Formats: sequence, structure tokens, C-alpha cells
Amino acid sequence: MKSEIRPFSDEPAGETPVRGFLHTPANSSGDGLVLTHGAGANCQSPLLVALANAFCDAGMTVLRCDLPFRQSRPQGPPQRGSAERDQQGLRRAVESIRQIVPGRAFLGGHSYGGRQATLLAAGAPGVVDGLLLLSYPLHPPKRPSELRTAHFPSLQTPALFVSGTRDGFGTIEEMTAAVKLLPARTQLVAIEGAGHELMTKRNAAELPAIVSNAFGEMFRSAR
Repeated sequence: MKSEIRPFSDEPAGETPVRGFLHTPANSSGDGLVLTHGAGANCQSPLLVALANAFCDAGMTVLRCDLPFRQSRPQGPPQRGSAERDQQGLRRAVESIRQIVPGRAFLGGHSYGGRQATLLAAGAPGVVDGLLLLSYPLHPPKRPSELRTAHFPSLQTPALFVSGTRDGFGTIEEMTAAVKLLPARTQLVAIEGAGHELMTKRNAAELPAIVSNAFGEMFRSAR
């Protein structure tokens, strides 16, 4: 059996729809990962596609999906008030992946998508087994006092943070201090020379494996 990528949708009547692409590995570990995008992208972003392929090669079933705000409008940032529905969309995506895999379910997101994942997990402990937070938007650029960490002390879910050393949304020093607010087990991986987009032409060949390997190491010991 070869790894497979196919369009995916789960749209029960009256529920927030889940739409995206499902990566099914040739040799499954039994675990699943939901991956979602930032405020200016969609689930077809090069970063998400590359990471989904890397995690799938490592044996994980991966669902990369569009947040509800992106399903509603193909371009532009989330509209004011969309966060709650986006979190509900992530909850539904996790429910979808749990219907597919027998093992653990993880949730990952880039920037805005990662922030919504943390808010969901803080408000619903146990909804996922771990988080992958790519370029967590710690604060708006050049406004370091406006930290987005009020919910961190309530976040009981183990989390792997991956941040670039040139990210305007939070320096590595700021991220290091922030992750200490979480009572759960955490790890921070610094990507040298990367900005908020995380994947660049220079690191595109090795970044997916770096993230996948770090995630595998962190959560292998948690079994």
C-alpha cells in the first residue's frame, strides 16, 4: 500500500463542516494529526502540505483542513467574531480524525490556526492528546506588551512550539518565557533565520523532517 492523499469532507446537517485533504500513510502508527493554517492562508499552503507529507511518511494519518472563516471567504483575514466558530471547526476536525484512527489525536496550526487550537484545548481539556504550534503569534508585531497568553496557565495539553528566530510576532526569548506559563509539558524548537512564515527556500528541504522528528521524539515518550 502506498501513502494516499485525497479530498476530505465531513458535513453532517446542522454541524460545522470539515473540509480539506486527508493523508493516509502506507504504514500507519494509529495516530492522527489535524493541521490548519494561518489568517492569510488556507490548507493548501506550502508549509502545511510539506508538513502533512512528512508526518504521513512517519506513519501518521493527517487531515489538513480549512478553518470555517476560510470556507466562508476564499481570501482575506478572519472577520471579527469568527474565532469561536473556528474553534468549533477544529473540534469537529478532531472528531473526524478520531473516527478514522484508533490511536491518539493531535492538533496543529500555523499562527492564527495554532492560537485557536490553544484556545480550544484550554477550554476543553482532553479534547486532543497534544498540540503542534507553528509560529505562535505571541503578540502583534512591534507591540510586545499585547501578549496573547492569558489562557496559557489553563492549557493542560502537552505542546510542541516551533518558531523562527526572526519572527516579528515573538522572539525566541519571549517565546521561551511564554511557554513556561503552561502547566503541561512543552518544548520549543527554534528555526534559525526563519520569520513568521517559518518555511523558506533555504530550509524547505529540511524543515518538515525537523518538525516531524521533534514531534515524534516528544510524544513517543508520552505513550
